[in-house]
Amino acid sequence: MTDETDVRTYWYDQSDHERGVQVLQAMRLYRSAEAAMRRRTRESMQMGENDLLALRYVINARQRGTSVTPTDLSHYLGVKTSSVTAMIDRLEGAGHLRRVPSPSDRRRLTVEPTDHADRTVRKTLGEMHERMLGATDGLDADAALSIVEFLDRMREAVDAIDAMPAPDGSTPELG
Repeated sequence: MTDETDVRTYWYDQSDHERGVQVLQAMRLYRSAEAAMRRRTRESMQMGENDLLALRYVINARQRGTSVTPTDLSHYLGVKTSSVTAMIDRLEGAGHLRRVPSPSDRRRLTVEPTDHADRTVRKTLGEMHERMLGATDGLDADAALSIVEFLDRMREAVDAIDAMPAPDGSTPELG
């Protein structure tokens, strides 16, 4: 019996704790598979994690009709603007992004994806997104709501770790 089969055992006569352990194990297996998929995607596109995150962020902003500044990327990725500048240089050199004057303030620059980047990301990630959406087929509204609420609680639980005092009693800086 594999770990994946163990996770799918029936939950009759189990304690809440045992069910919780099985749910967390299923999440670990999913996160492991997702991390491997992201690694393969980054390798196939020859870019790092932040590069791919930034590219998707800029593509999504264009779809919403909003512009993105290097400062926006810095905040989104949680990195220094100097790191974002180097990343934009890399992505621009690879033909994925271009710098353009801000539509509202010509003194500022925004970044936008190239059509090549949009096609590449859609080709690389589109099929994966379709398969992931397919995995949600058959969920009724109550089940979907329960999953979303559960994942929100899990996100809150892991986000709360940043706010916890360090073992020495100090509070870590957030930022």
